Amino acid sequence: MSGKLTEHLEIESKFDVDTGFVVPDLSGVADGSGVTEPEVRLLAAHYFDTSDLRLIAAKITLRRRTGGPDAGWHLKLPAGAGSRREMQAPLGAEDAGVPPQLASLVAEWVGDEPLRVVAVLETRRTVRNLTGAGGEALAEVADDLVTGRLPGPGNDLGEPVNWREIEVELVFGGPEILAAARDRLTAAGARPSRFPSKLVRLLGTRAASSAPGAGGGQQLRRSS
Repeated sequence: MSGKLTEHLEIESKFDVDTGFVVPDLSGVADGSGVTEPEVRLLAAHYFDTSDLRLIAAKITLRRRTGGPDAGWHLKLPAGAGSRREMQAPLGAEDAGVPPQLASLVAEWVGDEPLRVVAVLETRRTVRNLTGAGGEALAEVADDLVTGRLPGPGNDLGEPVNWREIEVELVFGGPEILAAARDRLTAAGARPSRFPSKLVRLLGTRAASSAPGAGGGQQLRRSS
């Protein structure tokens, strides 16, 4: 697989909401700002890691996602509080495996362990953009209905786990946009998420046992 990598800094806030949550009016979060009509996207993502979750231990996620305008391979690396460095590679053939450009970037954590699918997530995403006075996108608000499954013996997918969450990701706006959107959402009943990512939420106790300081496989989070 070939194709040039692209990169950007992801800065977002995540919120847990109930299935009956009503997204409040988000217009006016900045002077002259508005909000676009909702757009629905259907996304499917396969997450890759080692069997002992070395990438999760290092707060790294690697996935192949179809659907939406950014379909492709995504590698997310920690880049400070509330932000991640995200690199993307073209989708390529489904059976082509992890792109070499991305595999090389995680090799120091993975070592000799093979990368395999550790989770599958399907998301019905409703997107609204918060726009500035000139129509530019300040932030993207994603209202996600998520179905997650974990591979079992023989790689058959296990029972589905369902939840709903909202993400607000900066596009051209500043941190004040995140703060204003957070105030509107929490006033309507949204709660700051307990989980840094959908993958960690789905993996649950397995992800917690891979966290730094949890013992076990943590001594392997970087391999020489």
